[in-house]
Amino acid sequence: MTSPSQTTVFTAKSPSTRPSPITLLRTPRLDDGAPGEKRKEIGLYFLNTFDTYTSLFDCLADDTGFYQKSIPLRHPLIFYLGHTATFFINKLTLAKLLPERIDPRMESIFAVGVDEMSWDDLNDDHYSWPSVSEVMDYRARVRATVLDLIDTLPLHMPINWDNPWWPIVMAIEHERIHLETSSVLIRQHDLARVRPQPAWRPCMATGEAPVNELITVPAGRVRIGKSYDDAYYGWDNEYGEHEADVEEFKASQYLVSNQEFLEFVEAGGYEQGRYWSDEGQSWRRFTGAKHPSFWQWRNTWHLRLMTEEVEMPWDWPVEVNYHEAKAFCEWKREQTGLPVRMPTEDEWYRLVSAAGVEEVGDGAANGNLHLDHGASPCPVTRYRHGGWFDVVGNVWQWTETPTYPFNNFKVHPLYDDFTTPTFDGQHNLIKGGSWISCGNEARLAARYAFRRHFFQHAGFRYITSEAEAAQPNAYYESDKLLTEYAEFHFGDTSFGVGNFPKALADLALEAMKGKPTQKALDLGCACGRASFELARQFSVVEGVDFSANFIRLGVEMADQGSVRYSLAEEGDLVSYHTRTLKELGLEAAAQRVSFHQGDACNLKPQFTGYDLVLAANLIDRLYRPRRFLDSIHERVNEGGLLIIASPYTWLEEHTPKDEWIGGFKKDGENYTTLDGLRDLLSDNFRLVGEPRKVPFIIRETQHKHQHTLSEVTIWERLPR
Repeated sequence: MTSPSQTTVFTAKSPSTRPSPITLLRTPRLDDGAPGEKRKEIGLYFLNTFDTYTSLFDCLADDTGFYQKSIPLRHPLIFYLGHTATFFINKLTLAKLLPERIDPRMESIFAVGVDEMSWDDLNDDHYSWPSVSEVMDYRARVRATVLDLIDTLPLHMPINWDNPWWPIVMAIEHERIHLETSSVLIRQHDLARVRPQPAWRPCMATGEAPVNELITVPAGRVRIGKSYDDAYYGWDNEYGEHEADVEEFKASQYLVSNQEFLEFVEAGGYEQGRYWSDEGQSWRRFTGAKHPSFWQWRNTWHLRLMTEEVEMPWDWPVEVNYHEAKAFCEWKREQTGLPVRMPTEDEWYRLVSAAGVEEVGDGAANGNLHLDHGASPCPVTRYRHGGWFDVVGNVWQWTETPTYPFNNFKVHPLYDDFTTPTFDGQHNLIKGGSWISCGNEARLAARYAFRRHFFQHAGFRYITSEAEAAQPNAYYESDKLLTEYAEFHFGDTSFGVGNFPKALADLALEAMKGKPTQKALDLGCACGRASFELARQFSVVEGVDFSANFIRLGVEMADQGSVRYSLAEEGDLVSYHTRTLKELGLEAAAQRVSFHQGDACNLKPQFTGYDLVLAANLIDRLYRPRRFLDSIHERVNEGGLLIIASPYTWLEEHTPKDEWIGGFKKDGENYTTLDGLRDLLSDNFRLVGEPRKVPFIIRETQHKHQHTLSEVTIWERLPR
């Protein structure tokens, strides 16, 4: 791939494309263009993103800042320096675009970020973070690897979900998200741990704050949701269809400024419980908040920016979480007698339409977006959109809408947990983007959601409307694969064949008689039924699965005692089901079970010391089953058991053929998976008894079921 000079090939030694001040390229069109030019454009987009993200960490004063947490609910910044690079390798490996990993240790510890989910691992004892120089060296190797892939991977237009170039663009856009979220963490960091950088200069303009006014937005119909052949990259939650009629409402001309919010603070708004929801009050009591998080009192009010504090710019937008914005609206309602609240997502799109807002083009944005105008918010009076200001840009705008799936929503198989874990009624959508939002984030279709107590570069505008804020329908699990597995784990018996996860757990517990039953690992646990069954006898059971979506169902069952899902019956007809631990007699077991996302071929070090490891229907779905089998003995106690169940359905779409354990000719003779297991495990295990066949049935529809036999072998760990 050649650069615009037509003489230079992109290599690891290519200098950073980031000028100073920072210029961020726009997300590329993916539906047209000559392949050679598109290759060049994506290469530049990658370099622009990767190098800008690396430069963000220049804002840390020294290496100490990488390891000291900004806030307790996030990893230290060293994680985020490594995370975006490992995302490239993990996704490109999963897509079979890279033949091997660069550094399995890095790609394990930096794999999973944090949304304060119950399976997020924030225990500092579980991490031995590499040095900053090691991570920087790793990033350089990733940079070179991705550039080489961009240089050599065949490219055919258009680039859609099924195109092998899609995960490359996915990883670039993922890094752009973290450019923003990491800037928030730097802003939340101890001021002594950061330092100003010329390339990240804030806007310093400020003046008198305006008096806010309400302007009518006419009633109208919104139609949102992208088609799957849209010209630009999108995350899964942007696709599908949604239509709604929106009643007339009035929207504040400006975002709420620091000056306007000061009235609420000085009126004792943080001390008056009547303005706060129950959830908001819990947050307020827990944190002791008395004013916005980025406000600092130094005899007068100051504002914390990313790397410095400045005297309060009263005409800049206030930055708060959802709870604070909601409480302000309740206070404003009391003060004015008007039905004040935040807009819904649908109402925000009506405002966009009424204001005539268009997508950001190649020139400087008419809005504080894309780092086009400095590394901070700016006055709320600067960027006009129709009769309003900052309909997009400056800071994100909280909405009343918890995120939800559009009709015809699908998950992308390479990132199945981008959105679905947030379909829980606890993550509200933010719209419009901030001063650092770029790429996909800056497009009107973007749909990002955060827990209501989290802070981003986010503020709000208020509206008045007699209409109640429309809430999306409560989410029930409808993804076809997930619902089939939910039924497989927790559903009814079919054709006289017992529940497979329970049958394996019963078999395991029978085999463990007379042995210690302190700790078990259910590896490839999927939705977790076997984990719960094992916990009837084991003191600690850890369920691990590669899919965050499967884990989410297990966590939901453990936390709520129930899961809800729909099942396909015939065509578009579905039935609705609720399964509970109480009905299964497993209520008491839930407290002994925990779930974790992990890669069986690259497990974290803390998963060790087990009396039992159950690997059910796992080995023929691993990309490196030999690596798993060669190392699993390190995690099993002497005398402990490894139980492997598998139908041995080896497929190259899951496992490269040279990694198959069996199912091929060797030296002219049939070589079965059992032969391979004996050869790979015999140094550290002995086979207990004879293999046995355990049947299972997976229901697809009312009239279609898969019947399969899984071969079960039991292996006892030999003395070391």
